[in-house]
Formats: sequence, structure tokens, C-alpha cells
Amino acid sequence: MVWLLVVGIGLLLLSLSLLWSAWRLRQHAGLPGGRVIYSDTRAWRECPEPLYSASVNLAGKPDYLVRRWKYVLPVEVKSGAAPDEPYRSHVLQLAAYCLLVEETYGLRPPYGLIHYPDRTFAVDYTGELEHELLDTVEWMREDLRDGQAERDHVDPGRCRACGYATYCDQRLA
Repeated sequence: MVWLLVVGIGLLLLSLSLLWSAWRLRQHAGLPGGRVIYSDTRAWRECPEPLYSASVNLAGKPDYLVRRWKYVLPVEVKSGAAPDEPYRSHVLQLAAYCLLVEETYGLRPPYGLIHYPDRTFAVDYTGELEHELLDTVEWMREDLRDGQAERDHVDPGRCRACGYATYCDQRLA
């Protein structure tokens, strides 16, 4: 009878340890509570297809999508230290994922998350942010049409890791 109690306590401690480990991993990844339904981190399995918006002709692969209550929330994970407020380029990237989520899942996310190793920002997906995103996409397309789009860095490693490196006439490596 005593051995059943010992085994039961052992299983309880193991369960608590696993729950604590899962909580720590979720905190480290910057994920909110909810179910992860998409991951582009290659940590779990082969990467899924990108999300696509036919209305804007835009595609992208957020790091995570988390189903929380009735919403699907995009989470973008950054490796550098957190700034005082998220960089505008990171906010616009997250806005693009919000737009893609809305078209893919049929429900507008109220916000998305940008996670830096030392801080996570919740960014509201407002109509104003969506308009800024659409204006920025149009400006980028105009620059492409006019031949004015240029690489914005001098890092060969970044070029090698880019998904467009094989098509880019400005690649470094």
C-alpha cells in the first residue's frame, strides 16, 4: 500500500515538473495562452505553407499562430534585445501577418505579438495600422516598378538566409 502512495507522489511530481517546463518554454518563445496552430520555427516539424492574401497579393510565414478563444493571433519572434518600443518595420511585418490571418481564417485578430528575448509587445491591429501597411506595400511596389528598390544591408549571412536570394540581383553571397 505504501508503494502506491510513493508511486502516486512520484507521478504527481513528474507531472508538475513537465507542466513547469512547458510553461517555461512557452514564456521563452513569447507565446500567449492558447493552442499553437502554426509554427515556422522548424523546431516541431516541416514548415507549413505561407499564408496568402489574394486581395493584396501578399504572402508570409509568421513564426507562430496561436488560437486563443475565438481569435488567431500572430506572434513574431525577434532575436535582438528589445527596443523601448518595437521598430516600425517589425510592427508593419506583424500587421502583414494580421492581414494574412484575417483573410485565411476569416476573423480579424485584435492584436499580434512581437517577442524579443527580454520583452514582448502586444500591437493592436487597428484600421489605421492596416492602412499604413497597405500604403507601405504600394510604395514598395512602386519602387520595384521604378527600379529603385535596393538591398538595405551589407551582411552576406543575411543574404544567404534570405528566401529571395536566388532571385535577387543585389545579393552579396
